[in-house]
Amino acid sequence: MPRRAGPVWVFDLDNTLHNASAHIFPHINRAMTAYLMRHLELDEPAANQLRMDYWKRYGATLLGLMRHHQIDPRHFLDETHQFPELHRMVVFDRALGHMLRHLPGRKIVFSNGPQAYARAVLQVMGVARHFDDVWGVEQMRFHPKPLARGFRHLLHAHRLHPARCILVEDSAENLRTAKRLGMQTVWISTSPRQPAWVDYRLRSVLQLARHGVRSHASR
Repeated sequence: MPRRAGPVWVFDLDNTLHNASAHIFPHINRAMTAYLMRHLELDEPAANQLRMDYWKRYGATLLGLMRHHQIDPRHFLDETHQFPELHRMVVFDRALGHMLRHLPGRKIVFSNGPQAYARAVLQVMGVARHFDDVWGVEQMRFHPKPLARGFRHLLHAHRLHPARCILVEDSAENLRTAKRLGMQTVWISTSPRQPAWVDYRLRSVLQLARHGVRSHASR
């Protein structure tokens, strides 16, 4: 892939480009709990607790299941990301496409979800054409954020210097990893606090173009 000048925007998907908390996250959480009940023979409270424990400990339930239960990650992702009516579940701002179209630089989606799910959400929102690539956890070789290995796989695959990259995320922990690697960081959050590793804190991804966010390499 040829190199191009300018910043590289690395976007998280869920709760960054769209509101996953409204319908999608509850659906995935129920599906994950049901998966643990079936495959680990747990009752619902125990399965739900284990799901939450692994998410808090590792940043992704999948990682805990791989480390402690030898769960096949592809099977788990396929079973827990089924959305028969995805178009009814995606909540997003119609101005997103306009913002992305006028944001200079390359754009990549970098999601802990499976790639097929990420692509489907982008299609529902009508913004898929604005992205040069879409990375799911499979492309990270199942090293989800906040693990640095997944980030390094992305940087290597696209031959990117971290100083050119701007990670836009709703997770402060994922941004901490990005900052350690040398990326610029944008936190999509309504929190009144701003951790030291966050360069910009915005209430909405739609504010990006108005706040002069830019990479180290473009300064």
